[in-house]
Amino acid sequence: MASDALAPDSLPSATAPDAADWKLRLSLWLTVVWLVLGALYISGVVGWMGFIQQRAPDLGGFLEGAFAPLAFLWLVVGFFLQRQQLEQNTDAIRAQIHEMRRTAEQAEVQSRAIAADELHSRQDTFIRVADMVQQQLGTIAGFLVTSMLAEMDDDAHRGPGIEQLWDSMGLGDDTAFNRKVFSLTYSGTLEATGLFFGTEIRSGHTRSFMHAFERLIEHAERCDPDGIIADAIRGGGHGRLYGLMAASRPTGG
Repeated sequence: MASDALAPDSLPSATAPDAADWKLRLSLWLTVVWLVLGALYISGVVGWMGFIQQRAPDLGGFLEGAFAPLAFLWLVVGFFLQRQQLEQNTDAIRAQIHEMRRTAEQAEVQSRAIAADELHSRQDTFIRVADMVQQQLGTIAGFLVTSMLAEMDDDAHRGPGIEQLWDSMGLGDDTAFNRKVFSLTYSGTLEATGLFFGTEIRSGHTRSFMHAFERLIEHAERCDPDGIIADAIRGGGHGRLYGLMAASRPTGG
């Protein structure tokens, strides 16, 4: 996880520089001791004049034998120092990988937050637009009911009068006419197909209502992957009126 600290084995060792200094000091001390012993050997056994007067092959063999242990010593020391350096580099790379992973996780979290903000912004915009569309749907339903009531006699005018329904619309009740439609159709006063498609004018209003509602649902599904908003609209007054219209549509209409 991004919040996890680096594991102990991924941190550079705090004793690594001390270990390297200890090995270097020991190697230098052994080198000095070896050179001092070599000088004592030459001065005490061979003599410096005799050493200088040695033939080149003998002198080369002596120097080769004298410095071979030192060469081996520094080869071993160099191996350990190189391995130690590689371990430090590996630890640094691990730390960089850990930091890169943490940065990638933070970028992913930020990306999710940006996507969520964008989705919420689109939903807020949709809700404002949906309010206007539902007012439009309520107005279309009002035209349908007005056209229908104009053909009915006074005895058929049940419930609130047309003026009261328009007043309710003006006060923000955009489903006032929907309830009037449900009252008349479910009570058997009017047949739904005739109400919605009985005249060319009402057929035009019905098609306008269905087209606007379908576009509203289409936009709701785009801005709400879970489908909650679209389901709420379908279950509302306009959604139920749309379902009644679709069920009453004549074959081939």
